[in-house]
Amino acid sequence: IVLIKTFILTKKEELSMPNPYLPLWEYIPDGEPRVFGSRVYVYGSHDRVGHDQFCDYVLKCWSAPVDDLNHWTDHGVIFRTRDTFDHPADTDWTKEHNELYAPDVVEKDGKYYLFAYIIGAKGCVAVSDRPEGPFTLLGRYKYTIPDSVCVNGWFIDPGVLVDDDGQVYIACGFERSFIAKIDPQDMTHVLDGTYLEHIIPCEVTENGGFTDPDSRFYEAASLRKIGDTYYFIYSPKRGSRLAYATSDKPMGPYTYRGYIVDNGVDYPAGNNHGSICRIGNQWYIFYHRMTNGSVMSRRACVEKIEILPDGTIPPVEMTSLGFSDALNPYEETPAELACVLKGGALIAERTPFERVITNIQDGCVMGYKYFDFGADYGSKTMQLFADVMGFGCACDVHVRLDAEDGEEIGCFHVGRGAECIKTRVKAVTGRHALYFAVTTHYSGWTGDFFAGRCLMEFKKFVFMK
Repeated sequence: IVLIKTFILTKKEELSMPNPYLPLWEYIPDGEPRVFGSRVYVYGSHDRVGHDQFCDYVLKCWSAPVDDLNHWTDHGVIFRTRDTFDHPADTDWTKEHNELYAPDVVEKDGKYYLFAYIIGAKGCVAVSDRPEGPFTLLGRYKYTIPDSVCVNGWFIDPGVLVDDDGQVYIACGFERSFIAKIDPQDMTHVLDGTYLEHIIPCEVTENGGFTDPDSRFYEAASLRKIGDTYYFIYSPKRGSRLAYATSDKPMGPYTYRGYIVDNGVDYPAGNNHGSICRIGNQWYIFYHRMTNGSVMSRRACVEKIEILPDGTIPPVEMTSLGFSDALNPYEETPAELACVLKGGALIAERTPFERVITNIQDGCVMGYKYFDFGADYGSKTMQLFADVMGFGCACDVHVRLDAEDGEEIGCFHVGRGAECIKTRVKAVTGRHALYFAVTTHYSGWTGDFFAGRCLMEFKKFVFMK
């Protein structure tokens, strides 16, 4: 007997792809987006759920049609530094702890080149006839740069640019930026005398501190060219942000222009890495967010951005939208799509089929930006269903609009055990952020009793007219 618990078919035009935009069981941080032909490809690291180290020994690639960002294809493992169960390692110099970090892929003369950062070992370049790989080793980097500059040949977080004249540039670094020219004939040789350090300045002040920590380079170099302007996207010392600098020359000097997104605003903060990409007529910033109470279980997210005529990019907030214009409140929403998690709440994966928001304590807030509730349909109320698990210490969940202390449209009570909550709330129209704020006044105990205590877990919810 086979029990099919959940099975949903949806019309193609009704699908929406929120954040995270890949399947929720997939953990792809450090995403470098690239449009090749009629598809957009994302190359990134590959995190392991519940692991105490960053990244895996494999790299994966996902892609989607540029005119249908609701359907992403998993191209599987495209490169590896250890034997997998069905394929030998693509490198012969890597050992037990040589995980793959933060790659980049560029196209040149009909070939696709993967630039791999291998932790603790010399990096390399691989090649393929197809943007989705698989990639075959071309060779390790060849250079005469001092190891003190490029950190033992690791070439940390390589960001690669093929300029209009065919010249290839590689930027990388950790706590100091570095850029050099790559020989476009062999794609592995760093040309002598072409490297520069501190492309993004990090001057030391007289008292030993660093100037402007918001602009100081930390890691996650990515190069892009828009018109005649070169963009250097990176993670500054304030590591939850992605910042950018611009220049009229590929090797600089670059001028700091600001930051684009911060993954630590009202959310568990961690490192950040990504880049900008135009898909059709829309620009996006690709980045990642933390899950599982760790900085080592990161998932790929994206936000729409605007590039102004003067070249600046106004900062954008984290949302639950992804490639969508709005979430549909009348479709089932997994609780884990929250873009606001405050007070200790965190996303935890139990199986590839089940993730919940857990560690929900007194004062926790979970927020979603943005839902479109549609037009007035003539009713003063609607129903909210919520799939929750209570742990015996009763709590109340306040449903609010636009801010965690905004208009309250309803409230439901959580006791103990698994529950499908059904409650009536005020009918809502238009576009709104939605917040769930948790409080408890459990009779007979003081507030100190609840400090650090998980009151409930949140799985999913849906509104019904």
